[in-house]
Order: sequence, then C-alpha cells, then structure tokens
Amino acid sequence: MDFRNFEISMEDIYQAIILIIIGFLAGVINTLAGGGSLFTLPVLIFLGLPPNIANGTNRIAIVIQSLTGTLGYKSKGVSSFPFNIYLAISASIGALIGAQIAIDLDGKLFSKILAIIMIVVGVMMLIKNKKRALNLPERLTGKYLVYGCFGFFFVGIYGGFINAGIGIVIMIFLNRVHHMSLVKTNATKTAVVFIYSSLALGLFAFNGAVDWKMGLLMSFGTSFGAWWTSRWSVKKGDKVIRAAMLLTIVIMAVKLWFFE
Repeated sequence: MDFRNFEISMEDIYQAIILIIIGFLAGVINTLAGGGSLFTLPVLIFLGLPPNIANGTNRIAIVIQSLTGTLGYKSKGVSSFPFNIYLAISASIGALIGAQIAIDLDGKLFSKILAIIMIVVGVMMLIKNKKRALNLPERLTGKYLVYGCFGFFFVGIYGGFINAGIGIVIMIFLNRVHHMSLVKTNATKTAVVFIYSSLALGLFAFNGAVDWKMGLLMSFGTSFGAWWTSRWSVKKGDKVIRAAMLLTIVIMAVKLWFFE
C-alpha cells in the first residue's frame, strides 16, 4: 500500500519536471518569436487532458509568461505604451469571441487552422525585405493606429481560440505595418498577449475548462524562460530574434506535417 502511494507520488514528480522543462522551452520560444504552444499543448494532451481542457489550461502559462516577459522588457526600458494598450483593448474583444468558439467547437480543428497560418506566415517571410522596416520611422498614430486596432481584433479572435503560432503573425504585422524594431515588437507583443489572454483564461475557467495544477506547474517554467529571454534578447538585438522566428516556423511546419 505504501509502495503504491510512493509510485503515485513519483509519477507526480516526473509529471511536474516534464511540465516545468517544457514550460521553460515554451517561454523562451514565445518571448523570442512565438509558437511555444505547439510544445505545451501536445504535452498537456499526452499527460491526459482532453484537447479543450488542454487549450484552456495552456492559457495559464501564456498569461504568466507574458506578464514576466513584459516586466523583463520594461526593466530594460523597452515599451510602446500607450500604443500597446490600444491594441490590447481591440485584441481583448476578439479574444473573448475566439475563446467562446474554442469552448464550443471540436479540438480537431487545431491542425487545419495551424496549417493555414503556417502557409500565410511562410509566404510573408519569403517575400520580406530584411532592410525595409529596420531604419524607417515608427508609424503608431493616425490611420496606422486604426489599422493596428483593426488587425489586432482578428489577432485576438485567433488568440482566444488557440493562440498557437500567433506571436509570429503579430511580430510580422508590427514590423511591416508599424515599422517597429523586432526588439520593440517583442515587447509590444508580450504586453498585448498578456492582456487579451487574461480575459480568455477567465472565460475558459468560467466554463470549467482549466486544470489549474498542471497549468501553474507549466507556468513556473514559462515565467523563468520568458524573464531570462526578454532581458537577453534586448542585448542581442534584432538578428537573434529574426533567427528565432525562422527556426520556430520550421519547427511548427514539421509539427503540422507529421503530428495531428
């Protein structure tokens, strides 16, 4: 009897270690580019959570990781306030819609949606002019603010629905439309994702689609990964972030082609 209880406790320890390690890797990837949910969601499902519960549980790590990432960038003096708040308000409205769709629909739609996202992102990366947006003045007001709010409403819908891979789309959008550097783009992304993901998490929790124990364990790893990466990436600059974006896209494409 005691031996059996010991086995159960050891299984819990192994599960916690897996969640923390995967969470750390996801925090690094999400803070640099995006796509960390492609690691965390399969792990949560593998550990026994139904897809809809895994989707809701994953938001705990996203929220905490985004908060620590935002604080990390702020500690280095990187911020786009109040521009990021305007985008976050628009995205939050969309996120509530997307989260409700995720609660109502079958989780098997994930792979198809991600496949479409990967095609769009891949094309955008191929046609991107590397020098185009790096030395141009930022465009954060007037009609460009309107464009941003409009675009981020749809970002919020997808983010509320599943969020996996949306970080890369956000970075490309901010870099190309608003001419923001990739470091500042990352800071903006983490702040916006924190705000709209908090609302989405609340809706998932209200509908009983969150496993708080597993989510908090994973978030321990993601928060450390996000804090460390946000400060490190400021020192390394745009080149390392661009490389991380390309690497993440390759990893995501492999996941979509070979795993359901």
